[in-house]
Amino acid sequence: MTRSAPVPVERIERTIVVLRGQKVMLDADLAALYGTTTKRLNEQVRRNRERFPEDFLFQLTRAEGEALNRSQIATSSQKHRDPRFRPFAFTEHGAIQGRRAQ
Repeated sequence: MTRSAPVPVERIERTIVVLRGQKVMLDADLAALYGTTTKRLNEQVRRNRERFPEDFLFQLTRAEGEALNRSQIATSSQKHRDPRFRPFAFTEHGAIQGRRAQ
């Protein structure tokens, strides 16, 4: 197993947003943190759906995605996202499980 350098806490904190009353990381930000593509991360989530119960991740509604894109907290990765695909939001437990699904 290859170990990479620790990620600065500030970098992680900048990607955390509050949605539906929960602190979450969006799929594009989590994929970047893990050094993979959003497409690859989401493929693994779909293939291992049993590992991700509702309290681990949820898919944003179209309205939530649009609001996020208009907001000041939207990350640069979200600004360039294909609007046909709604992002997934990973809770703390889902973010950890996302690494295991890789």
